[in-house]
Amino acid sequence: MMILPPMETAIAAMAGLSGFLALMVVFWPHFARDDLETRIRKLGQEKEEIRVRERARLNSPKEISLRSEPRRIYRLIVDRFNLTRQTEDGAVVRQLRMAGYRGQGPLLTFLASRLLAAIGLFVLSTLYVFFVLKLDLPLLTKSMIPVVVGGLGYFAPSIFLKNRITKRQVSIRRAWPDALDLLLICVEAGMSVEGAFRKVSEEIGVQSRALAEELTLTTAELSYLQDRRMAYENLAQRTGLDGVRATVTALIQSEKYGTSIGQSLRVLAIENRDTRMSEAEKKAAALPPKLTVPMILFFLPVLFAVIITPAAIQLMDLP
Repeated sequence: MMILPPMETAIAAMAGLSGFLALMVVFWPHFARDDLETRIRKLGQEKEEIRVRERARLNSPKEISLRSEPRRIYRLIVDRFNLTRQTEDGAVVRQLRMAGYRGQGPLLTFLASRLLAAIGLFVLSTLYVFFVLKLDLPLLTKSMIPVVVGGLGYFAPSIFLKNRITKRQVSIRRAWPDALDLLLICVEAGMSVEGAFRKVSEEIGVQSRALAEELTLTTAELSYLQDRRMAYENLAQRTGLDGVRATVTALIQSEKYGTSIGQSLRVLAIENRDTRMSEAEKKAAALPPKLTVPMILFFLPVLFAVIITPAAIQLMDLP
């Protein structure tokens, strides 16, 4: 049996690994899970809940909620520590809606997770600092470490929530000009605003799932809410984007004064497309300064080694 030299063995292993990674890149779309249909089905269920809730509110003075109940432990924690006072200003609820979390369940989960994360990290860090590390530090200094770690645990859910809001806004901002173009085509073709929103939500889901969800909810609210202006304003609040707010303002003015929405949508689509292009140009202009440090640290040493090494070898071979 022929034994390959170490260098050839390494090259063969790297070639095999490269081939395996190339196959994974080619066939990954077939293995990746696409949950778009499941999310659209959930939105359809929420649409039915909105319809039932609005009908019940019209028939009875008592409001009902058909949303899924949160876990019992989260409700007990929130009630025991009276954490609902933190939502009186509505900022937490707005942030949860902007992140794509709707209903009472995510709100209670968020409030309880902040408390549980703070207490859990405080206890774990205390055990680790006092019984595992056994640091030779003053008692006050060692006591401050668990307090700081517990504070980080309290703010960790908020950081996660802000990160999710940013990702959703980026997805909606990128797809919004295309959605306006589709909306303009549907409106000028003679479709109603509800039908246009429904059609655009079906077509834009491939590009932005977050935008498809928001448009689907707006369609449901336009169909079942008494005040159509409230449906538009809810869309602007859930997205938190200036481009969406401008479009909502144009739609509200069209509903109020009966003006044509086609020209406004055309102008808004052009402005949003120009804004997206300007943001891309800003990122492209900021790329060279960002690449300077990586090039100095990683590219130049290798380049110098490749250039200088042959000359150094030749100098070493001289008598």
